[in-house]
Amino acid sequence: MEGSVARVAVDIPLTHLDRPFDYRVPAALADQAVPGARVKVRFAGRLRDGFVVERSEGADRDQLLELAKVVSAEPVLSAPVARLVRAVADHYAGTFADVVRTAVPPRHAATEKAETSPRPTATGLDQAAVTLAGYPDGPALLSAIAAGGRPRAAWTVVPAPTAVGDWATGFAEAAAATLNSGRGALLLVPDARHLDRLEAVCTARFGAGSFAVLSAEAGPSARYRAFLAASRGQVRLVLGTRAAVFAPVSDLGLIAVWDDGNDSYAEAHAPYWHAREVAALRAHQESTALLLAAHGRTAEVQQLLSRGWLAALELPPQQMRRLAAAVRPTTGSTARDPLAEVTRIPKDAFEVIRTGLTQGPVLVQVPRAGYLPVLVCSRCREVARCARCGQGLRDLGHGPMCPWCGPGLTAWQCVECGGRSLRNPVIGVQRTAEELGRAFPGTTVLQPGAEQRSRAVSDRPAIVLATPGGAPEATAGFAACILLDADLMLSRADLRVGEESLRRWLAVVAKVRPAEQGGTVLVVGNAAHREVQALVRLDPAGYAAAELAEREQAGFPPAVKMITVEGAAAAVNEVAAALALPPAATALGPFVVGPTSTTTVTDELYRLTLRGPLPVAAELVSAVKTVLAARTARKETAVRVRVDPQVLD
Repeated sequence: MEGSVARVAVDIPLTHLDRPFDYRVPAALADQAVPGARVKVRFAGRLRDGFVVERSEGADRDQLLELAKVVSAEPVLSAPVARLVRAVADHYAGTFADVVRTAVPPRHAATEKAETSPRPTATGLDQAAVTLAGYPDGPALLSAIAAGGRPRAAWTVVPAPTAVGDWATGFAEAAAATLNSGRGALLLVPDARHLDRLEAVCTARFGAGSFAVLSAEAGPSARYRAFLAASRGQVRLVLGTRAAVFAPVSDLGLIAVWDDGNDSYAEAHAPYWHAREVAALRAHQESTALLLAAHGRTAEVQQLLSRGWLAALELPPQQMRRLAAAVRPTTGSTARDPLAEVTRIPKDAFEVIRTGLTQGPVLVQVPRAGYLPVLVCSRCREVARCARCGQGLRDLGHGPMCPWCGPGLTAWQCVECGGRSLRNPVIGVQRTAEELGRAFPGTTVLQPGAEQRSRAVSDRPAIVLATPGGAPEATAGFAACILLDADLMLSRADLRVGEESLRRWLAVVAKVRPAEQGGTVLVVGNAAHREVQALVRLDPAGYAAAELAEREQAGFPPAVKMITVEGAAAAVNEVAAALALPPAATALGPFVVGPTSTTTVTDELYRLTLRGPLPVAAELVSAVKTVLAARTARKETAVRVRVDPQVLD
């Protein structure tokens, strides 16, 4: 294709330049500038990095600038991944350049040029299913995948340390069915701890080296080597964390995501995409099977189920309760003061701990220090809530305010006692450990840190104190578990606080022995909370349905499209004035939410919140992106835009 044209995605994260540009390919580079190759081009007088996304014959190619250099002829950006990057950028009001930086890891020249040995072929593809076979529709799902189909399912995993609750084995079974069909599979987990577990299961099932593992923690060389193995078609199975959702798996047949509600799936940099949404976009674009698995269920997954886009793969709550630990709330009344729950453990909890220690280790979960709790009434300790949307109020230095709606329209007054003064509750994790040590003298009290989470606890009696998400595994499962301060966990100022609390509690239940082996979980808190009731019933599906209904009534994602614009006061006000919103969309603000993270502490961060019904979601995002493009073209002050934010801080 001598003299052809290369369409290049230039690495310029400016919204008004978010499109590919055409360059003439000189004869000397014609064989190297293949689609997906890294190149350098001259743009605005400077050499810029870029990717060739397409080659064509252009009639006016003589008027174009030439490619300056082909950095690497390795086609690292495949056409399906390039389409996915474009879709993600458009969905989140971002740019192709921002997304592709995550999709394609930095080049490691020595690794790219090194000779590679052939990868072993995956074995164990015909082993009988054990985990998924324990679910009513599990065999049908595997059969559909093996036949080359593209079923999409939400798998609610039984929270128990048994075969039917082994999500990693279930993922391996789904991957085996996909590989049997001649297609590739992509398995995603939220963090390194889960990745280690999945890798161990896949190694035992398929053999070492028969798959690739994509993780930033592996280091630049190992990560790029694994990426190339997938890109070159040396492996058909890829495991990885958040960014691996873009892995260039050829002939992709399955995407499986474990624990989609985990906040590790939310990208911390612009345009703030979420791996669950990217996986769904990719499954749609590439016509692949999709398996979203978790102990709980997010409102986003519930919405896809209610629309019929996903099918449920689950056991009835009665059967789940039979297979998992027995969960019950405290029988006595709980104090209204959240601080009292940390320093005064109820009698029921001491009894459960005492009985559990006769059988093995006991887990005690205490809310993590560092949560930013909502404000509570100084008189009765009732949580102070926004009169507009019902979310907990915060005090970020400007008085009580809702992080979603802004300052209140009227002065706050407690709906329970009429009080008007507020206070912040306090958490005392260390005090709990001291109290348990005094109550059970001679018993080992362990407080594993974050770096010790992968270490398993032996079967010897011990009290293990852990924060949410930090509990270790027990060799044969914990004999019992105490979930302290349920009220305090549920009082955090977060739209997803109930969903997140239930997700973390179910993850703990999954570490406790089944009820038939004496496993018991005690929830210390108000049994009237919906989340506590869902945990006792082991009914995450029912909770998710109710949560989605409340989101629809209050006007929160995923029932609506929500976009926040944050920045300096002048910049956010300019955006608000320039926006041409769809008729059904609404705007709240701008309002001040705290100091900015740049320049001086006297600068204030302002937020504009936009809401619109789902039918106008694309129009709303496009309207915001149009304003951003105009601002970058005029080199005006940047603002931060987040689409369907997971958390507002």
